Amino acid sequence: MKLRRSCLAVPASSPRKMEKAAASSADQLFFDLEDACAPREKVSARTGAAEALSQLSFGNTLRCVRINDVTTEWCYGDIVELVTQAGPSIDCLVVPKVEDAGHVQFVDHLLAGLEAHLGLDRRIGLELQIESPRGAVNVGEIAAASTRTETIVFGPGDYAASLGIPQFAIGMIDERYPGHQWHWIMAEVANHAHARGLAAIDGPYVDFNDEDGYRESAQRARLLGYHGKWCIHPNQIPWANEGFSPTPDEVAYARKVLDAYGQATENGEGAIALDGMLVDEASRKMAEETIARAEAGRGSP
Repeated sequence: MKLRRSCLAVPASSPRKMEKAAASSADQLFFDLEDACAPREKVSARTGAAEALSQLSFGNTLRCVRINDVTTEWCYGDIVELVTQAGPSIDCLVVPKVEDAGHVQFVDHLLAGLEAHLGLDRRIGLELQIESPRGAVNVGEIAAASTRTETIVFGPGDYAASLGIPQFAIGMIDERYPGHQWHWIMAEVANHAHARGLAAIDGPYVDFNDEDGYRESAQRARLLGYHGKWCIHPNQIPWANEGFSPTPDEVAYARKVLDAYGQATENGEGAIALDGMLVDEASRKMAEETIARAEAGRGSP
């Protein structure tokens, strides 16, 4: 699975911001044609995004574009122009407001036709956003709708709006709610993503100066099985990269578990005590996953 701890969102209507983003330390960036672009800017921004993808150097950063959703007048044109002009430079399309498998299949088939027509030598992946009650109840079929899909993304802003909840501080923790407000939907997204071998990604946190709040939000997501989180400002990139990477103490303990359990299994033991706690096969799997994530992070930009 490709590393996606930090996913930087950039308005496709801003050439300067796209150029700066290409040189950032984010694991992934996406040029946004949807919410970050006014209707009269969408067509010109589409052209600008294609040019930036083709001309800028991104290093190892994943290159993505958030298109407009499939119910709009812009979606078809977004896909056709982007893939025609910059197909070899696109890793994934981010599809917002996905509500059922049909939304995914429309994009999948259109991409297949374009790739065949243009002779592209690799498939463009999909990142699917769950942002409504209908998308939430259909997340299982959405996750299974295309073999192109690489991630499922929770979008807290539109999700709150679709439920009639007036929260303009998108993605931030609302202390009025006694607990984790988005626990159910975030757990649903994570479970269906993992069941299909996909990454689960948390959405934005709009106060880009609130480090403590962002880190708390990222920690909640990580403890639900998420792999990364969106960043709306470069400030947030290191917070995401650190928040979704194992700490040195976690890595050291994981290695201790593997050493102790390896010795135990050689002696025919399937479960042992380590520092007063049970260690068994499940512990080994967790330790290996911890080390794999740490090593993947060290190899990122």
